[in-house]
Amino acid sequence: MITLKGERIYLRALEPEDLDFIHDIENDESIWELSCTQTPYSKYLIEQYLENACKDIYEVKQLRLVISDYENKPLGLIDLFDFDFKNKRAGVGILIKESNDRQMGYGKEALQLLINYSFSHLDLHQLYCNISANNDASIKLFLGQGFKKIGLKNDWIYTNGSFRDEYLFQLIKK
Repeated sequence: MITLKGERIYLRALEPEDLDFIHDIENDESIWELSCTQTPYSKYLIEQYLENACKDIYEVKQLRLVISDYENKPLGLIDLFDFDFKNKRAGVGILIKESNDRQMGYGKEALQLLINYSFSHLDLHQLYCNISANNDASIKLFLGQGFKKIGLKNDWIYTNGSFRDEYLFQLIKK
């Protein structure tokens, strides 16, 4: 049985009510580096995005889900992107919005649910992610879920006047 429900959190589709939550995330300059964002997003643009968020992953090549607790509080987002059905792979991105909700196991549980869904329901063969070399929490999270560090991209991310390395991680279905 496929489920996107864990012990403390569940993954759900985006809803129109998520407008303010998504707007806050997309306009938080402290995390723009993660999404390669350079400019703020208007509520109008995010509203348009939410209207199209119901489209099928096979059509739009991505899936964004809200990480929510069982009191229906949105905690963060988890994404599949660059969905490539022919080669049976996709990229993964995850963000827990509030710093006081990080390091609480929500990301771990969300990632486990997404991995299971990707391999069993979407029949993917592999998942990958790109993580800044100084993002120890994300590196620990993905290594803990079986991802392997398979590459280093030197001077890949330019932020705050300097370049940073980025690692490529991969998880192949067993």
